[in-house]
Amino acid sequence: MSAPPHGGLSIVVPLYNEAGGLAALHGRISEAAQRLHAARGLQIEVIYIDDGSGDGTLGIAQALPASGFDLQVLSLSRNFGKEAALLAGLDHARRGAVLFMDGDGQHPPNLVETLVGHWLDDGYDVVYTAKAHRGNEPLMRRLGVKTFYALLNWGARHKIPQDAGDFRLLSPRAAAALRQLPERNRFFKGLASWIGFRQVRVDYEPAPRTHGVTTFNAGRLLGLSIEGLTSFSVAPLRFASLLGVLLASVAFLFGLSIVWEVWTTGKQVPGYPSLVVGLMTIGGVQLIMIGIVGEYIGKILSELKARPIYFVAEHSEKRSEAEKDAGQSERTAAE
Repeated sequence: MSAPPHGGLSIVVPLYNEAGGLAALHGRISEAAQRLHAARGLQIEVIYIDDGSGDGTLGIAQALPASGFDLQVLSLSRNFGKEAALLAGLDHARRGAVLFMDGDGQHPPNLVETLVGHWLDDGYDVVYTAKAHRGNEPLMRRLGVKTFYALLNWGARHKIPQDAGDFRLLSPRAAAALRQLPERNRFFKGLASWIGFRQVRVDYEPAPRTHGVTTFNAGRLLGLSIEGLTSFSVAPLRFASLLGVLLASVAFLFGLSIVWEVWTTGKQVPGYPSLVVGLMTIGGVQLIMIGIVGEYIGKILSELKARPIYFVAEHSEKRSEAEKDAGQSERTAAE
């Protein structure tokens, strides 16, 4: 079967210590890929990116079969983080469209056909998924998520959809546009939304993890939120400016109240407590502002250094059995 004009689909799966469930996940991806090839004529490739795992993830990935699709396995030289792993997969994708999904099994492979349908049948360039609801999550986490997106979209011309995840499909032209973005401090959810084109949301229920525990604890989630905000939004700087204006206004009103009391009663206001409280408040706010500005200066320094975002230590690939047979037939005919 010849490849359709849209060029096929690359499925990018970043991995970090996923040895326990990788074989089962690969089986589910293989079934989805074979169905897509049979129904749509899509040429499929799967790209696994081992992001410096400390278990046997790389060895298992390299031993996986290429059942009806091409298979690439990249091993990064160390743990560069998920954003770097996603970029590595995007850089090495050889088919037209690119689909990103996590390697922990919570992104259901049977939903891939739905995403592809929105791309091929409905003409959408970005098909992103989002959690249908967060009712099973702790209250503090839900409030944190709402606060994060409120800050991220504050004053932004293009809003980032709330609860959107990394599980998404990019059409060939959307993937090409994402490759043109040169920044090193990347926030994939924001960049994939910022490029524009026709986008559609698909709600889904994440599957429970079949092995291990998530590495995204409260500390890492907070760090990721700060990284996303400072990489993609100036909202923290605006917040610092408004906080400074608010504090200055309160100080001015407090000063007026002191002048009024002295003028009307003739009593001198004790200065020590108000002075200490005022200095501590102003000092704390100044430290917050310095920290926010420091985050942005750090981002500028990182961009100026222009270091590579990742290094590939090993790269292996397998062609599908069908392509091997076709290639052998072509060589036999030529002889």
